[in-house]
This record gives sequence, C-alpha cells and structure tokens, in this order.
Amino acid sequence: MSAQFPVARPRRLRRTPALRRMVAETRLSPADLVLPMFVKEGIAEPQPVSSMPGVFQHTRDSLRKAAQEAAEAGVGGIILFGVPAVKDGVGSAADDPDGIVQLALRDLNADLGDSTVIMTDLCLDEYTDHGHCGVLTGSGEDGEIDNDATLERYASIAVAQAEAGSAVVGPSGMMDGQVAAIRAALDGAGHPDVAIMGYSVKYASAYYGPFREAAECAPQFGDRSTHQQDPANADESLREVLLDLDEGADMVMVKPAGAYLDIVRRVRDAVQVPVAAYQVSGEYAMIEAAAEKGWIDRERTIMESLLSIRRAGADIALTYWATEVARRLS
Repeated sequence: MSAQFPVARPRRLRRTPALRRMVAETRLSPADLVLPMFVKEGIAEPQPVSSMPGVFQHTRDSLRKAAQEAAEAGVGGIILFGVPAVKDGVGSAADDPDGIVQLALRDLNADLGDSTVIMTDLCLDEYTDHGHCGVLTGSGEDGEIDNDATLERYASIAVAQAEAGSAVVGPSGMMDGQVAAIRAALDGAGHPDVAIMGYSVKYASAYYGPFREAAECAPQFGDRSTHQQDPANADESLREVLLDLDEGADMVMVKPAGAYLDIVRRVRDAVQVPVAAYQVSGEYAMIEAAAEKGWIDRERTIMESLLSIRRAGADIALTYWATEVARRLS
C-alpha cells in the first residue's frame, strides 16, 4: 500500500456489530419511548384502526392488558386518548369523573403503580360533536374557537385527569395561555406535583389523518390552521416553546417528528427541559404501508426513524411501535 495513503481510516470502527454498538453516538432505550393508546367507551371488543395496522381502539379490559405488556417491556410511558360514547358542543365527557379516560386512569394506576408513567392527552377534539379543539362561538361553519372559554374547559379537564391519577397532562389544543391556565387549576386543586408536557410546537400537518380515524375527531367543517402552526414557519416554534416554559410547562413537545427534525434540534438547543417528539399516525401508516408492499425493510426503517428523532435531540419519542421496539431493545 502506498505510503501516501491516509492514516485515518474511519472504517476501522465500523467493521463489526460490536464495534459499531460501542462507538454509537446515539442510543435508544425502552425508557425513552411513550406509547399512545386509544380507549373507547361502549365497545365489547377492541376495534382495529384500519389506517394504522396493529393499532386498536381499546376496551377498558384490553387497554389494561396492552398497557401491562408495555410496562413489562420497559416502555417509559403511556399516553391516553379517549373516545366517548356521547359527544356534545363543549366536550362534557372530557372532565366527567366517570368519563372513559378517568375510568381508564384508575384502572391503570391500580395495575401498574409506578412501573411506567401514565400520561393523558388534554384536548377537546375527541369529545366535541364538531371535532374542534375548543368551545365554539357561533354554530356550524360560522363557528370560531373561543380561546379563553376553551381555557376554562382545559383547566377543568386537567383537574379531572389529575384526580383520576394522571401523572403528566399534555395539552394539545394550541390555545394561547393554555399552560398557565392548567398550571393554576392544578395547583389550586391540590395537584402541584402533576407535570405538564406542553404540545408547544404542533403543526397544522397532513400527517394526522389516520389519528382522526383512531380518535374519531375529524373536524366537521374547516380545519385547525387557525391555532396550529404553519409548516412554513420555524422561528415561531421557539416563541411558542418559551411562552409555554414561562407559563409553567415541565417539558415540551414537537409534533410531528419526522418532517420537523430541524425544529426538534432548534428546540433542544434552546431549552434545558426534556424535549419530546411525537412520531404521528401518518408516519406510522406510511412505514407500515410501504413495508406491507415489500418496498422497505420494516424493522430497520422503524429503528432508523426513531434513532433519527433521538439524534435530532429528543429525549422522549412518542411512537405507536413503543412496545414492539422496547422488546427488541431488551
């Protein structure tokens, strides 16, 4: 070999799987993962979500079983989304002490104790008959979300979830002032230790389609672009994050994850609290669909997608593959 050949040979550290593992810059562990789960009122058997193969609308009993499996696999957390039997204009089922999420919270706390973090999504779209994230002024297509009236509903829902056993509430409606309203309500009701994970950066994304089937929350008119962020914008993401932290958020989230890894990195560099990223339903559905066609290697693509979220700076990844990946990592 020529003496002029470079002394540096980076490939030396790529020669074997053991070497690659030893020098890996980014690692993924089961504790980094949070499993989103749907629980539906009034069904006798779990219902498959057609656009999300392997994901179900759970009964209370099937939720308990799946949550136990996640905890045994070492998954760091579970976040609950509820689908009530009856919806109305103000989402009354969301803060009903006997609402489906509150009942499920009591079940899971009795089963799991402190073995995994039990979290709740805090919004109104799953509970309203119009499918929007807040209380409307006007009716039908003339209705607009009343930001401040919605904050009163969020505050009440936060207290109901905390009293049922939620350790972390995740306000996802992107209403101005939502974190401050929820923090004041929790503290005032004697729940100062319940944490808030702000959905601080939530884009008006096309990637949410399958979720709307799972949570039965498609808007009956219009869309959510008046309160969720414009995909064209990045700087306002940091403004939203800093506002939520000033209002009392304990951790922040970027949603979706895959198409917004640049935002994950910017947020990670700007804050000193845990950063979560939500690998949303559309990301899940695309990988599953392409894998079903034989176009991609399913397991490798799942792992690569999650490593990219961690590499971008997220401490926590919300993913529908949480249990499966945790088992693989273990």
